[in-house]
Amino acid sequence: MAAQKGKDLLLKVDNGGSWLTVAGLRSRRLAFNAETVDVTDADSSGRWRELLAGAGVQRASISGAGIFKDQASDLLVRSTFFAGTILSWQVLVPGFGTISGPFQITALEYSGEHDGEIRFELALESAGSLSFGAL
Repeated sequence: MAAQKGKDLLLKVDNGGSWLTVAGLRSRRLAFNAETVDVTDADSSGRWRELLAGAGVQRASISGAGIFKDQASDLLVRSTFFAGTILSWQVLVPGFGTISGPFQITALEYSGEHDGEIRFELALESAGSLSFGAL
């Protein structure tokens, strides 16, 4: 895969049937993790660790930082966080695919300088089964 522009990795939220880009994200991160289930015992060959395939918990984390493009996107994210609502989110990774599914906002931070714009940082954790669509 050739180098891609960071701005092309998009974070979107389901806004009643259409995908709304959470605009102004200047940095983004998508991470997948899987816990392992260790089944090593005294009979394990050479005392090497053995793992049980397909038994661990999988999760995805999304984080981003930037500026809101307008009050509506700020209100949507802020009200979702304070209500603890789980919404359907989508991440578009150019040249790779889209990851979609339920996520909960687990962190929302605001910051700003006296002579600049208000910035935010956002973290989401998967809250159910995710789907992947190749591009």
